[in-house]
Amino acid sequence: MIHRRGFSAKLHKSLLLLLILLTACQPAQPTLPTTSSAPTSTARPASTLDAGTHLGIPKEALKGVTIQVWHPWFTVEADLFNSQVKEFNQTNEWGITVQATSQINYTQLYDNVTNSLPTANRPQLVIAFPEHALAWDANGYVTDLNPYINDPQYGLNQTEEKDFTPVFWSQDSIAGKRLGVPAERSARFLLYNASWARDLGFETPPKSADEFREQACRGHQAMLTDSDKTDDGQGGWIVDTDPMTLLSWMTAFGGGVLEGNNYRFLTPKNISALTFVKQLYDDGCAWSIQPNESPAAAFAGRKAMFATASLEDISSYARAMASADNGDEWTVLTFPGDIQTGLVIYGSSYVVLKSTPEQQLASWLFVRWLLSPQIQQKWVEVTGLFPLRTSALDLLSGYKDSHPQWSAAVGLLPQAQIEPQLASWREIRVMLGDGFQTMFSSNIPAGRVAEILANMESTSADLTK
Repeated sequence: MIHRRGFSAKLHKSLLLLLILLTACQPAQPTLPTTSSAPTSTARPASTLDAGTHLGIPKEALKGVTIQVWHPWFTVEADLFNSQVKEFNQTNEWGITVQATSQINYTQLYDNVTNSLPTANRPQLVIAFPEHALAWDANGYVTDLNPYINDPQYGLNQTEEKDFTPVFWSQDSIAGKRLGVPAERSARFLLYNASWARDLGFETPPKSADEFREQACRGHQAMLTDSDKTDDGQGGWIVDTDPMTLLSWMTAFGGGVLEGNNYRFLTPKNISALTFVKQLYDDGCAWSIQPNESPAAAFAGRKAMFATASLEDISSYARAMASADNGDEWTVLTFPGDIQTGLVIYGSSYVVLKSTPEQQLASWLFVRWLLSPQIQQKWVEVTGLFPLRTSALDLLSGYKDSHPQWSAAVGLLPQAQIEPQLASWREIRVMLGDGFQTMFSSNIPAGRVAEILANMESTSADLTK
């Protein structure tokens, strides 16, 4: 899954000076990858060049072309991807062969790809984050996919391009160039126990920060008045310090991390967001779970009215509810603020690195096949992530009916925003999580959150010099 594959790993160069704490993040050392190579398919009949192509590469020139693809996945996702590689190799009409190599997680993938770029051993296709592609493109190694997408023979027509959800499709398009196309997309959501809320007198989910506070605090009060004294500190929102959670809270209050193309943290709206969250914690309406405890189990045990989870983790909460024999109705919400709601999309993209014209086209054709509605359907059913295309969603009616929380998450997509489109976001994201964690672990009062934001701002300036 996205965040468990190194999405929140400590990336190199991240130095955070927050009050008296110093956080230093060292780079992961490059490791030797494990490679899986799928069999080559029987050669397909050659054909002549379609006069409509703008790329100047005839179909027969692709016969026998081999491409290397590096990905961050292991276990379930890696198995699924390898099976799709095998299927493509056996069925594609061009005679292209794809060889897949796992880099285990996103951190190792970024380091290993970066080290390979000046060599002849770099891959032709990488599944990486958009900010990774921006860093590699700055050194001239990324292929602009616009000519491939717009090609009359090998590309996508207007109907197919519009089939992609706009917030997914826009992330990789920067300054007139397309550095990738979406591979996976996720987000973080608030999970909400609607049944317990109704028991406490709330008929509808919270739509504002004030309503969220009222319901979370009512959950905490319920714990204070029951006969079990061990749960007195529980009941509201389980604190989650993932950087995307903080970015979502900031967005909900009309803030964020950018002012133009520069990072800006110390703003009135960001102060309001962090003050709200920390005051919630100081008043006992939000609480930190112990490292050896499961947020899913706490949510299923009615120890928290609200929890936070990424889209792919929703299934673990469903299993926890079933294990606890809890029939409560629960759903997913965006982060409520005093201006709007916060929902930030993130995830990996297919990035084609520069190689030969034939290998670049072969890489694009493999990607185009992976993005087909039927392949997308299989990917969603295994991973629980967002469908990238409307046509894929149409094929998922059965999955939608059996996964109501996932369906509710898909319905919130019109409210979503994208992450910063900057190469430095790779490190700033880690720093953001460090600062959020420090705010709780150091028990900094709500009235001093501006100091956290000021340190974030100065640290981001140092990281981006």
